[in-house]
Amino acid sequence: MKLKLHCLGGFAMVLFLATPGMAQQAPNNETKLANPVTEIRDYVESSVTQTKSASNLTGDSAGSCSAPTSCNGCSNCSGDSSGCGNGCSTCSGCSNGCGSCCLGDPYKLQDVFSHGNDYGIDIGGWMQWGYHNKSNGLFNSHPGSINAHQNWLYFEKVADGKCGWDWGFRADIMYGVDAADTQAFGNNPGRWDYLNGWDNGTYGWAMPQLYAEVANGPLSIKMGHFFTLIGYEVVPAPQNFFYSHAFTMNNSEPFTHTGFLATYKATDEVTLYGGWTAGWDTGFDRFNDGSNFLGGVSLALNDSTTFTYINTFGDLGARGEGYSHSLVLDTNINDCWNYVIQSDLVETDLGGDHQFGINQYLFYTLNDCVKLGGRFEWWKPGQSSVYSITGGVNIKANANLIIRPEVRHQWSGNDTAFNAGGIPVDETIFGVDAILTF
Repeated sequence: MKLKLHCLGGFAMVLFLATPGMAQQAPNNETKLANPVTEIRDYVESSVTQTKSASNLTGDSAGSCSAPTSCNGCSNCSGDSSGCGNGCSTCSGCSNGCGSCCLGDPYKLQDVFSHGNDYGIDIGGWMQWGYHNKSNGLFNSHPGSINAHQNWLYFEKVADGKCGWDWGFRADIMYGVDAADTQAFGNNPGRWDYLNGWDNGTYGWAMPQLYAEVANGPLSIKMGHFFTLIGYEVVPAPQNFFYSHAFTMNNSEPFTHTGFLATYKATDEVTLYGGWTAGWDTGFDRFNDGSNFLGGVSLALNDSTTFTYINTFGDLGARGEGYSHSLVLDTNINDCWNYVIQSDLVETDLGGDHQFGINQYLFYTLNDCVKLGGRFEWWKPGQSSVYSITGGVNIKANANLIIRPEVRHQWSGNDTAFNAGGIPVDETIFGVDAILTF
């Protein structure tokens, strides 16, 4: 029998809501694949997985099942050919080693090209299709039809510095309705993938990453065009729980940079980041001589909690001169519950460009195939406030296919301002998407 220890009984989702009263108390002077929050969260989760493996729960936590080595004292379990814990043919009374969910092994495009690939180059990607009945003014702004959001392909060689100097690279290309939000729109028009004739109506092409990397021991340095470190949510769909995005991610965070970025793993608990970029959302171009610092720190506070602080300051290019930061606290309350709180701040010299936001997430893992989640957001641009609350489910049909239905409600205390800015207010929006990875 699989035991879920330390789990709360039932599913009673409690969102720690930021109230309008909190908005009044906010001071007036006040967000990717390489994302420090997801990287350090994966490190913590891998530690949890190793602990579960030591308790004969390997098949449950990893999502790929293997036959148990013994059943009720019987050591021969080779009869469980499926590897999903359905019982050993040579033993009686075997427990269900994979619980109620067995995802199987994922299909990988890399397997097709593995023969003769001696350079450690990984090839993969995903396809994302989605439907939403209303526009939320952000990524999902083509309502009433099924859209191909992201048809994504990447090539990557990881720079592994464990045995001295090593080199690597990554190149990403995508096609879909999300291209306009993925291109280097902080560029001068016509540069790289921005307004260069690659678009086809609402669809278009983007190249959000193209960089080289070197590594030696705990130090790695990437140079080129890469995703930002800022924020909790990211552009690549498979790395987010929700189909929709937060206002904060869309409006108060960069998506990409061009420059160089150093990562130094000082200890198992401390990772430092620092580098130079040519402003926000640039692709091998500089808008108005953009030049800014990008960096910060990620801390594993304990086995279940991480804290990340990332900032940019200087000439942010099209966003003006100023400062921004993102704070993310991510904690596993127990084996089932995960809570995340994020706060973003942006201050630039563009007229009225003061933005502050708090996003909160609560997730409940039912099993390897089903996860429930909620998100509450308060985003404050200038003197106005906008709110959204979202509830959703992640359903893994198999190791490659995930389906994400959600219901979102967004509202504001200043309807005129946000309608004029292209953000629908007082709207309840249903959306669902499917992501097929390969």
